[in-house]
This record gives sequence, structure tokens and C-alpha cells, in this order.
Amino acid sequence: MTLIVSPCETCPADQRTAMIPANAAKLIGCGADVLVESGLGAGCGYSDDQYREAGTLVSTDRQELFTQADLVLRIHKPTVDEIKLLKKGAIHVSFLDPFAERELIKALQDSQVTSISMEMIPRTSRAQKMDALSSQASLAGYVMVLQAANRLNRILPMMMTPSGTIKPARVFVIGAGVAGLQSIATAKRLGARVTAFDTRAVVAEQVESLGASFLKIDLGETGQTEDGYARQLTPEQLARQLQGQADEIARSDIVITTAQIFGRKPPLLVTRDMIRRMSPGSVIVDMAAQTGGNVEGSVAGKTIETDGVSIIGSGNWSGRVCRDASDMYSNNLLNLVNEYWDKEQQTLQLALDEDILSGCVITHAGEIVNETIRKLYDA
Repeated sequence: MTLIVSPCETCPADQRTAMIPANAAKLIGCGADVLVESGLGAGCGYSDDQYREAGTLVSTDRQELFTQADLVLRIHKPTVDEIKLLKKGAIHVSFLDPFAERELIKALQDSQVTSISMEMIPRTSRAQKMDALSSQASLAGYVMVLQAANRLNRILPMMMTPSGTIKPARVFVIGAGVAGLQSIATAKRLGARVTAFDTRAVVAEQVESLGASFLKIDLGETGQTEDGYARQLTPEQLARQLQGQADEIARSDIVITTAQIFGRKPPLLVTRDMIRRMSPGSVIVDMAAQTGGNVEGSVAGKTIETDGVSIIGSGNWSGRVCRDASDMYSNNLLNLVNEYWDKEQQTLQLALDEDILSGCVITHAGEIVNETIRKLYDA
């Protein structure tokens, strides 16, 4: 019988969990045993007793979890020491950041652990239910607007009062992917006047359907990848974008940047000169601060002030609404397991040439089997 394990996350600022009691019960119903570390769901309101009532085993021995596991389900990447505890042939599923974690991927390869990177789930219709990047990004878009609103020195909606009319705050969202679209929708619900820009002109209709204006900048030919991500701009195109959005940034009360290029450093979209043109008390939220930043001078994990403008780069966006974030991520994992669960053998059966798995399985049987990551490391 397959033993599915979920350890506690070790990042103190992140209270999310990869396994909620309801989904543990569903996995047990499929014929698996489920073992979780004591305190697994405490940060988002799930007690050990709730896991026990769902039929799971609860352990206080963290090492035992890794040494016994057939399948590990978690959020954050493992340590090298944790990988060494896993038995040969075990399957480890989490966010792995495989483009930047050579040592980690090498350790998974050497230990002959099959690793699945949740960042690498393809953006296809069939894989949508497993797409953890999108589920967490949607919550991040909501959280970023609330953080900006709490920091701003004025209200977002228009308000008519006996002493006069307060104009709505202006919000500019750069990047209309999942996080950007949710930021737009949230800012509109709060009554702000919203403008957005994306290098993919095809998303203009989506932006406008949410009640926002789409800023038109002629960049020439751009487009998107097969997975729906924006293609990297040429230096000339990026210079046009910066020039075209400078005035919109200057008149905005809140600027939210969500532009990230998968596997690469994010583009610089807001310069110090642009920040200087903004009114004191304005707020910028840099979603990409943790990986290099869209905003000049932003600091990962912190909120700073530059020329009277607050720049929020705190990160852990979805973790700030950890209950819903946990439910959504756990559902993504459950859908992944259900997709490849063999009911007769009561175990996970992975066909590595299958379209979803070929994109997200990184290591297997002592080899790097993901073509993109293998080429990167061989380069």
C-alpha cells in the first residue's frame, strides 16, 4: 500500500499546508495510507484531531516521515538532507524552482528520487485543475491590492460627501496574467479607477471585460508562448514599454507589477525616475521582488520608502490568506494524484512520455528526464 506523507513547512512566515483533512480522507478512500507531521495544519486552522478523524496517521518524528514515504506532498522544496532520507524510487512533489536549484536537482538525481515540480505543470486545459501557480497567483493578485490599499494615504472609491466629492484612486496594473487580472478585479470592486498593460495585446479584451482600461503601447510583434506566458521583449521593445507607461505610472496612486518570465530574471519596469514623478504617499507593489524585481530599488521581503513612495516587496502573497491558499493547493495536488492513480495497484503510475508529466517530472531513476532542465544543465 502506498504511504503518502505531508511534512510541516519550515518557512516560519508561511502558514500554508499541502494536505487538508478533507483531501487526506479522499486519498485514504483511494486505498492509500496518509501520514502527516503533527502541527501540519495548525497555521491555517486545521488541528491534529481533524486529521485523525479523517483517518490519517499523525507523527512527531519528522525523520520517520521521509524515510517511510512512497509519495511526499508539500509546498516548498526539500533540503538536501531531507532528500538523503528518502528511499530509492520515492516520489517528491512540491515547488522546486528547478531553473535555479542545480544542487537540489543533483541531490534528487543521485538519490534516484522521482521529483515533480509544481511550477512546471503545463498550462493546458487538461492540466488546469493541477495548476498550482495559477491558483496561488489568483490569491496573490487579491492580496497585493489589499496591501496597497492599507498602505495608501487615501481611499480607493469615489465618495460624495457634504464637504465635497473624493475622486477614485487610480490603480495601474502591469501584467495581465492570472495575478494581474485578479488585481484588476479586486481594485475595481473596491471602487478604484483601473488601467492595465500587458505585452500580449490579446488580453486587452479580458482587461476591459473587468471594467478596466487597457493602455495601448505599440511594441511591434510580441505574442505569448504555448503555455500562455508573455514572450521576453527585445531591449528596444522594453524601452518602448517604459516610455509608453511612464506617464500612467506618474499619475497613479497604486502601481502593481506582476511581470515575471519563467526561468529568467524579471524585467525592470519601474525606474527610480518614474518613482520620483509619483505623488508622495503613493504605493508600488512588486510581485517579482523575490526573484529580482520589476521595480528599481525594491527589496525582497520588505516594504521600503523611496522619494515618499512605498514599495512593497514582501512576497508570500498567497500565504497571507493561508486557509484558502492551502485548500486550493491541496486540491491541485489531489487532482494530480487522482489523474495518475492506479486503482487496482493502489499506487501512482507515471508514464513519463505523457503530455503533462513530460513537462513537470524533473528527475526519475537517477536521470534528469525533463528536456528543458537537462538542456539547461548541460549547457
